Amino acid sequence: MEEKIILLIEDSTDDEALTLRALKKNNILNEVIVVRDGVEALDYLFGTGQYDGRDTSKQPELILLDLKLPKIDGLEVLKRLRADERTALQPVVVLTTSSEEQDMLSSYELGANSYIRKPVDFKQFIEAVGHMGLYWLVLNQGPPRVNK
Repeated sequence: MEEKIILLIEDSTDDEALTLRALKKNNILNEVIVVRDGVEALDYLFGTGQYDGRDTSKQPELILLDLKLPKIDGLEVLKRLRADERTALQPVVVLTTSSEEQDMLSSYELGANSYIRKPVDFKQFIEAVGHMGLYWLVLNQGPPRVNK
């Protein structure tokens, strides 16, 4: 059985470290690929740019997407993922500090599977990441992988 990869799209090194620590504290030991902006995220997922030639048949089981990203923001990344048949059904959890109602509404309108606001309290964050990991990596039955 292939390991379920997590793609973390996060530009803040502090939030990256916090997320990785929370995953580890919850014994979520899956490989985590970290990309730092929207362009790099799309390049990774579609095998372009610096990821040209990457085997795109091996996609992450779960994408954790920050909204406030440089170059291309998270909402545009989500829009492009949903517009492409290769990534249209891929589970995307928006993981952001934004509590703006419009960001939440736009995320769901563009096809986010879940919207989690990063709690300020680390203990709450660890708990939220644990629940997220249990659901998305263990319980959830993702769409079948179709090579196109």
